[in-house]
Amino acid sequence: MIQLNNIEKTIKSPAGAIWLLRRINLEIKEGEFVTVMGPSGAGKTTLLSILGLLDDGWAGEYHLLEHAVHKLDRKKRAELNRKYIGFVFQSYHLLDNLTVQENIDVPLSYRDIPRAQRAGMVADILDRFQIVGKKDLYPNQLSGGQQQLVGVARAVAGNPKLILADEPTGNLHSGQAQEIMELFRKLNQQGTTIMQVTHSEANAAYGNRIIQLKDGWIVSDTQVENSVTV
Repeated sequence: MIQLNNIEKTIKSPAGAIWLLRRINLEIKEGEFVTVMGPSGAGKTTLLSILGLLDDGWAGEYHLLEHAVHKLDRKKRAELNRKYIGFVFQSYHLLDNLTVQENIDVPLSYRDIPRAQRAGMVADILDRFQIVGKKDLYPNQLSGGQQQLVGVARAVAGNPKLILADEPTGNLHSGQAQEIMELFRKLNQQGTTIMQVTHSEANAAYGNRIIQLKDGWIVSDTQVENSVTV
């Protein structure tokens, strides 16, 4: 599904170039549940942003579902993002001027889905996440945990082939966090590929592979047995 060859990213500073990612070579097969771990500043979020087609300033080769991303312009990359990817942001990235219901509808509106069908899909998601009562509220009327739930709901609403989640349970209490991870596991069992960035060993236990980053390098890539019992 994903093939990265020598992906690198730098940013400029007064002292010169700072490397955020170095020589990243990575293959992710369809249906995997991958966890990326490492200390702050290791490059985890940068890697996820590149995979999610949200970052253009990198070098190397990236193939996504047979598409050579590195050869595509920004418009084509955005089309791939909308078609295949659901992204859960650590900082929510909800649109302040839209209600909860409208925020969830946004990624669906970019696809060729009839309005009535979209409305049904949004209603199902609101019910699944038990946020029907919040549907007409705006993000600034929600707690951090509620905003995170809406962010996850928006990411999964369109049944994407790939879910990228940056600390998806960081602002949730333990019960909500477990529910989200159980949802991710169920989606993965149904064929959705998932890649999460987390510091949580409990969250990592839901996956079958752990990639460790340090100073922009992959320092280990380990297959693990899913240790969360159904």
